Amino acid sequence: MNFNLTEERQMLSDTLRRFLADKYDTDRRNKILESDQGYSTEIWSGLAELGVIGALFSEGDGGFGGGGFDIAVVFEELGRAGVVEPVLDTAVLAGGLIAATGSSAQKELIESVIGGETQLAFAHGEPQSRYDLDNVQTVADTQDGAIALTGRKAVVMNAEAADHFVVSASEAGGISLFLVPADTDGLSIQGYPLISGGRAAEVTLDGVKLPETARMTEAGKALPVIEAVMARATVAQMAETLGAMETAVRITQEYLGTRQQFGRPLATFQALQHRMAEMLTEMQQARSALINAAGHLEADRNERERHISAAKGLFGRIGRLIGEESIQMHGGIAMTQEYELAHIAKRIIMADHRFGDEDWHLERFLALSAA
Repeated sequence: MNFNLTEERQMLSDTLRRFLADKYDTDRRNKILESDQGYSTEIWSGLAELGVIGALFSEGDGGFGGGGFDIAVVFEELGRAGVVEPVLDTAVLAGGLIAATGSSAQKELIESVIGGETQLAFAHGEPQSRYDLDNVQTVADTQDGAIALTGRKAVVMNAEAADHFVVSASEAGGISLFLVPADTDGLSIQGYPLISGGRAAEVTLDGVKLPETARMTEAGKALPVIEAVMARATVAQMAETLGAMETAVRITQEYLGTRQQFGRPLATFQALQHRMAEMLTEMQQARSALINAAGHLEADRNERERHISAAKGLFGRIGRLIGEESIQMHGGIAMTQEYELAHIAKRIIMADHRFGDEDWHLERFLALSAA
């Protein structure tokens, strides 16, 4: 089997890498992180102009990609550069749900998303739900042709910048999805910065009134499509983490080659060579798991989710190893905000806690394998 990138994907990877190398560095990122917005409109517009957002949607939805390996290529480069812009939340999660379930009128938003003009957020997780996608207590009440949403959503990424929300709610014994404009009465947002970059918010829905045209799915039938889109988002998260691992390893190699102890570079010490070799080996195992997961996104539900959980659980272990080893081999400098590794290591470690951590996915993998 040929695991090399196609010519188009290699070109996308190279173009995105050059763009980020020119536009993104530690100082620029730190300024973005200190801003109230949490992302750069200039970088966002640049990504759109390059076609990066379009690469995450199929041709039928106005893009030119949308496959598992398109997602992996884009997010590996974003992760390598430590990009904090909300590409995953706008394009893969909320945008992916609109593409999969939205009406013709709702899908018109995708064009402006691809063009970099519209921001989206997926409001699904709740204080009690942890990683369980079917644990939704927000309620959709339909009366006289109008829909009222009541509930609370937790850690909604990109909520403050979003022009529209895709909101999940309990209805008809299942889960439904609704497209909610950010300026709708009854919707309130309490935002905060995240340790790994970007911003999130607690979103409260206090009897939010919506027309029937806001509905995205048949009542109570949204869970399968949420699982499918979440699988794509998990592949994106793992690819981003892989790119961050590569940067952490590169920075550590450069540091060991220049920092001297007892009159010679740290890289000449055999114990550190062994630790670096283990990091490189584990990182290649992570890449293989990512390729396997991306290649099974179109498989049936049980097989797809089993491969996703196997890979995500592995990424949790390997990410923790590389993050901790990189910091330990650097010493105190690795914890300073002005040093590139500080942000990258945070991204690697915190990635394990989004879309299910190592322990949760191991239990899920075992349950899916026994089914």
